[in-house]
Amino acid sequence: MIETATFGAGCFWHVEESFRNLKGVSKTAVGYMGGKMKNPSYEDVCTDSTGHVEVCQVEFDPEVVSYGRLLEVFWGMHDSTQSNRQGPDIGTQYKSVIFYHDDKQKSSAAKSKVQQQKSSAKKIVTELLPATEFYKAEDYHQKYLMKHGRNVC
Repeated sequence: MIETATFGAGCFWHVEESFRNLKGVSKTAVGYMGGKMKNPSYEDVCTDSTGHVEVCQVEFDPEVVSYGRLLEVFWGMHDSTQSNRQGPDIGTQYKSVIFYHDDKQKSSAAKSKVQQQKSSAKKIVTELLPATEFYKAEDYHQKYLMKHGRNVC
């Protein structure tokens, strides 16, 4: 049975690229989650006023790749000690967040965050939030780095 996971870790292009070719991941899509506006556009989210985060939604087969492995990839792709920014990208839409889809994901994410904190000299600021409605980003954002022959932003 295919499951869904959703992660925010800065620019969603980079997040998607980190998950896209992982064995057991059947589909990725970038979009927006966690805000108050219905059907936000990229331009809306970039105002830093909608409350949405740029995220990657991942569909995966847990018999091939575990949620724990997805969490490892998530922690490894960004600086979870930076609040509302990753590299040159600044704003609440770039915060580090795990949107969990059920209690099992919530528990696994919380345990992995504790483990990350043990190995970090700085405070981990990653938020754990219940998944809300996912708004798929515009087509030109989907698989953006792959389409442009790049693997980093």
